[in-house]
This record gives sequence, structure tokens and C-alpha cells, in this order.
Amino acid sequence: MTSLNLAQKIISDHLVEGKVESGQEIGLKVDRVLMQDATGTMACLQFEAMGIPRVKVEHAAIYVDHNILQTGFENADDHRFLQTFASKYGIYYSKPGNGICHQVNLERFSVPGKLLIGSDSHTPTAGGAGMMAIGVGGLDVAVAMAGAPFYTKMPKIVGVKLTGMLRPWVTAKDIILEMLRRLSVKGGVGKIFEYYGEGIRSLGVPQRGTICNMGAELGATTSLFESDEVTLDYLTRQGRPHDYKRYMGDPSCSYDENIEINLSELEPLIALPGSPDAVHKVRDVQGVDVHQVLIGSCTNSSYVEMMTVAHVLKGRKVHSNVTMAINPGSKQVLETVARDGPIYDIIASGARLLESGCQGCIGMGSAPGTDWISIRSFNRNWPGRSGTKDDKVYLTSPEVCVACAVTGKITDPRDLGEYPNIPWPDKFVIDDSSIVAPAHADQADKIQISRGPNIRPLPLRQPMESVLQGEVLIRVGDNISTDAIMPAGAKILPLRSNVPAISEYVFYWIDPDFAKRAKEKHGGFIIGGENYGQGSSREHAALAPMYLGVKGVIAKSFARIHKANLINFGIIPFEFQNAYDFELLVQGTPITIENVVSSLKNENNKMIEAIADKNKITLKVDLTPRQREVLIAGGLLNYIRSIQHRS
Repeated sequence: MTSLNLAQKIISDHLVEGKVESGQEIGLKVDRVLMQDATGTMACLQFEAMGIPRVKVEHAAIYVDHNILQTGFENADDHRFLQTFASKYGIYYSKPGNGICHQVNLERFSVPGKLLIGSDSHTPTAGGAGMMAIGVGGLDVAVAMAGAPFYTKMPKIVGVKLTGMLRPWVTAKDIILEMLRRLSVKGGVGKIFEYYGEGIRSLGVPQRGTICNMGAELGATTSLFESDEVTLDYLTRQGRPHDYKRYMGDPSCSYDENIEINLSELEPLIALPGSPDAVHKVRDVQGVDVHQVLIGSCTNSSYVEMMTVAHVLKGRKVHSNVTMAINPGSKQVLETVARDGPIYDIIASGARLLESGCQGCIGMGSAPGTDWISIRSFNRNWPGRSGTKDDKVYLTSPEVCVACAVTGKITDPRDLGEYPNIPWPDKFVIDDSSIVAPAHADQADKIQISRGPNIRPLPLRQPMESVLQGEVLIRVGDNISTDAIMPAGAKILPLRSNVPAISEYVFYWIDPDFAKRAKEKHGGFIIGGENYGQGSSREHAALAPMYLGVKGVIAKSFARIHKANLINFGIIPFEFQNAYDFELLVQGTPITIENVVSSLKNENNKMIEAIADKNKITLKVDLTPRQREVLIAGGLLNYIRSIQHRS
């Protein structure tokens, strides 16, 4: 019998179509889905459009964690919509303040060996508990809730062997920063990272979750750890030992690629402004004046991390030149830390204690001032994501963050003295009263869904045209993130349920005239470099350009989730056959692509010719047969409807 690694085992258990061979498209039965409020409203509208009376997965949950400032009526209206929708269609609803979706899911709903897909790129956090968890666009979640399989190309499996043990003041954050230092933000595209070896034994489930969480910054499909005695211990403290099942790779299993990290050799690391892979040793950049410190997010806000920060702050004050804020990852973490005492030490230090939510990580408050150095325990630091255009955001561990907060400079935490030994509580505070269960199925018809005026009808694309014509609307470089395509922040995020309004902000930080130009030109083409669309799963980075009439995106390469989102909304992701053709396609260049539908119908046709001004350019169409059908239909929702009609 063939030996299988852990990822292959879980995929094989859920396989309904295709073969477990790298590069082959596979269809997987989905056990559970996760949504958050910024992506969930649109996903719910998409599910509703399918006309299915009840979700068909074993468990679905939606979490309010992004839009919690509620500076206008829009957020609150969306939340009431989500709660009534969830109750009617069989979805659990986590109220504002209950916590960040990934943290709460890890605590209350992670199950080893299950397959979870979520409309947020950091869904893989649940891999810390042995769950295969994959971030996708909202439409993919809606389709899964309707009972359809989730389709993706079978990734390569990379085995990451961890040896040794972390030294004091060195953390799980440093492990994933080391991975980013070695591989870059595109080093995980088309891959699953599976962590194993004796080094994992000293990492708790939340620490494993930190590593899996920031696998998204590698571009990975997902990351995961085996479920072992550490997992069982965590689930027991959560009051859920019954959810435990032992999952591990076969002793003689192999991987497509192999990496080894000796944890004993790591030291505190920090990512410099601009990209999560700009990683350096803290020792090499220490001494820089710091103005802001933020601790929390779905990456680093567990009980042990909060307790460690509180211990360091005890008897100390935040430096006079620093503003510091802390947002626990969940209400459970906040309650448990409060029960065990050190909330006083946080408040007494001068740090600001925020509610459990995404907060500054998505530019929802806590935007840094002009020319501020902001040190954060978050997962992303692309320009402008913080809410300040020319920001200077560093990423590092909570330990480095708190050292910076008390000294006023980038500081190696090893200079603080003895590392606090924080034990796990025997039991976490367990109170699920802020997770609202759905109505029973036989009561669903009585529930009226509440819709505010900002919730606009779902826009759809027409079936694919035979000829695509238009100008180059914008040309951007490598590693353009979905934050750059469709910004977040307190001003824009509340518009997620209103596509006409939010489309005005496409490429806003790069070119504020983009939306106006796209409408005046009746659409056109976007030209991108390598790894176009990295980062967040936000489907609005495809949906809003579709609404503006974007005919296609031509790039050197694409990030996985964004490429899938473009296809889902009927935008063809073309790739350059010759990278030097990128230089020919400047803004304003007219492009014509003929025989589009016939080329898509011919599954053997991997190339298509475009005329750019007077130049012939060869473009790759790296698409599966199913993706071709989706594009011909004008998007996934049209495709699903056509299947329903035929049946």
C-alpha cells in the first residue's frame, strides 16, 4: 500500500473528482465553511441567488470581525442582514466582539481531518489543529454551501521538518518569518506546507496556527500540522475532547519538496516595511525610533501571547513617544486573561485595550501618523494597508512588539531579561452565548431577512463575447496585492455590499482616476507583473473590475485565489507567453482578442493571439475544462444556474 503524507490523506478522504496528482484539477467534498462580514454579505447574496432553501454542509459559520467600527448605518445594517440570513439558511452567527473568525474557529470549531473552506485568505489558521483549511473567494463558499464540490489544482506537498527547540524570546512568528525570508511571498504558490518533526512538539495549537496563518503570505494553498497529543490537550482545555482524532502522515511518506529548519538556530526576526518577506534579524535593525505598536490580529493574539505581553508590561510604562494598542483575538482570550489577572497590568502600562476584532490589521482604525514607524504583530504590511498611504509598517512577534513599546526603539526582546514562562490554563473560559445558532429548518420560512439600503443587487456578467476589445487601463508591477486592487479601511470596507459604490475605489491608492477612466473607456484590460493579486481572498478585487467592464487581466503570473476569483466573475486571466511583451502594453494601448469563445471551447488550445496596437502577442490560457465552461457562461454563478436549468 502506498504511503501517504497527511495532506494526501485528507485530500483522498474528500476526493469526489480527479486524481491526487500534482497539477491535476480535483473536486473535494467540503465539510465546513467560514465567512466573515466583509466578504460574507456578498457570499450570502450569491447563495440566495441559487434558490436553495438550506445550506448543505455539515457546519457553516459567519463572523463579524472586520466591520465593527460602525461609523455609519452600513455596518450595522449588514450585520442584521447576516444574522437574519444565517438564522434562515442554517448558519451560525458570531456577534461583533466575539472575536476574529480564525481565532474563534480554532477555539470552537476546528476538527482534525475535516475540510474547511473560508472566504478569507487566513482560513488556513485551522491547520494548526490538523484541519485542512483553504482560503477562497466568497462565491466558492456560496457554491460549497449549495452542496457542490470545491475545485482546485492539486498542489505540490512540501514537507517542512522542524528540529530542535525554540530558545527564549524566539517564537512561532519567527518560524514563519524565516520561511518567508527563504521563499518569498510567491514561494508557496501551488503548494501545501506540511510541518512535522520533533520540533513541533513544543509548539501549542495557537502557535502552530500562527505558522499556518501566515502561510497565506507565502501564497500557499494551505499549511497544516498533524493532530497529536498537543492537539488533544488543546481541545480538552476547550471542552471538546470528543472532536479529537489522530491524524498524521505515514512514517515512510514522502513529499514533492523538502525543507528543514533547526528551531534552536532561530533568533527574533522582523519584516521591514513594504512586504512580509523583507525579513531581517531584529539585531540588525535595532535602535530605530518607534511611534506605534499594535499587538493582536488573527496571527498573534492567543492566551499565551496576551499573558506574555502583560507580564512584560507589569511595572513598566509604554514609552512616552509610543502609542500602543492591543486587540485580543477572541472574547474567550480576553475573558480568560481577565480571569487570570493581568488585564490590570496592560491598562496600567498606558496601552490601549481594544475589542476583539481585526482592527488595525485591515486599516479599520489605528492608522499610523505621517512618517510614523509602526511595529505590529500582524501578517501583512503592504503599502497603504494600514490606512495611511506612505506607511512604514514592520511585522514581528508580540515579544518584539512589547520590547519596542517599552523602550521606544526597535529592540531585541532578549535584552529584556528572563523570558516569562506562561502555563496554559487548565480550562479556557467557555461561553458561546455570542455565537447564535440558526433557527430550526421547519421555522426558517417564518424568518424575514433584514436588508438595509446599502445592500444592493448582485451584479452579473453577460456570457463571454467572441471578441474582446479595449484599451490598457492600467499597468502595474510585480506582487500587486488585492489590497492595492481593492483597498480596505474604514472608508471603503462598509461598501462591500454595494458594488457600484465600492467600484469607485478600484486601484485607488495607485491611480485614483482608474474607475473614472474605466467607465469612460467602457472597460478594457489590466496588465500585471508576477504574482498578480497576492494576499487577501477579497473577491471584490475581481467583482468590482468586472462591474467596471474589465475584459481581461494579462499578467506574468497570478496568485491562486485571485486567479480563481477572476474566473468566477467571468474575467479571463491571460498570462504572457513572453515576459518581454509586458513592456509593449502601456496605458492606452488598444488590444483586440478574437475567437475567444471558440478558443475556450477547444480544450487543447493553450494559447491565444492578441493584437496590441500593431503587435501580435501570444497569451497563455492555463485553464481546466471546467474553468473554460465557467468563463464561457460569464462566471460561476451563471454556470451553476445553467447546470440547475439542465438538470
